[in-house]
Amino acid sequence: MSGLGGFRSAGERARYEAVYDEALRAMPEPAAVRDLPTAFGAVRVYRFGAGGEPLVLLPGRCGTSVAFRAGIPALARRHRVHTVDPLGEPGRSEQTAPIRDGADQARWLDETLARLGLGRAHLLGVSSGGWLAANLAVRRPERVASLTLADPVATFAPVPPGLVLRALPVGLRYVSSWARPRFLRWATGADPAGTVEGRLLSAGFQHFRTALPRPVPFTDEQLRALAMPVLAIIAGRSVVHDPRRAYARARALLQRGEVELWPDAAPVEEVAERALRFLPGS
Repeated sequence: MSGLGGFRSAGERARYEAVYDEALRAMPEPAAVRDLPTAFGAVRVYRFGAGGEPLVLLPGRCGTSVAFRAGIPALARRHRVHTVDPLGEPGRSEQTAPIRDGADQARWLDETLARLGLGRAHLLGVSSGGWLAANLAVRRPERVASLTLADPVATFAPVPPGLVLRALPVGLRYVSSWARPRFLRWATGADPAGTVEGRLLSAGFQHFRTALPRPVPFTDEQLRALAMPVLAIIAGRSVVHDPRRAYARARALLQRGEVELWPDAAPVEEVAERALRFLPGS
């Protein structure tokens, strides 16, 4: 079926799965693992912790649940944490229908929360996962108790053309072997080979072909209408937007926003610690 993301071949899927299994062994032991049916496919969700208010974690592009490995222990001590492998991305979710726009993105996430039995949940999203969280809050505000957005893509400022140009060689078969690690070092500020989550991120870019719509930036009216508490963390060295422009727009538009411009990056452990000071009941 056209319009679906997927692995480039059975062999490439097997190579990716080997890295994913290695990454899972480095994760905290989940209390539950579920594959939840939605109109667009089955969504893999891992649960950590048993008590506290529900907190749903949404990773950035190709990150999977493993991206939150370092932050899960602290978060799970105070919250019932659900990590999501997003549909249309590499990981253990299985897309079965095209995702055409932001409405579709909100629908599968809304259906996932419903399958988890969550009336409302706190959402924490990183990069494109931040956009997913904000997109649900814009379209289904009754679902969202609070938003923690760590350097969210296309949310408070547009994606720079330079990012798109630098990413193009990553998908070209004959140059990706050197273009991919170079791009990821530039985008993340770290060698992807240095950590298990970095190796999985690189494997996702290498072996998986996405077919997702580009995130559409939110209007001023949509951002002003967000009535739930929002913690927006903008990384000073971000490549996904102009950090100062994103910071200024978030400060100007969010009704109940705590907006911070960090001097450098936004490591997951530090985002988790800051989120715990922000989240109700933490």
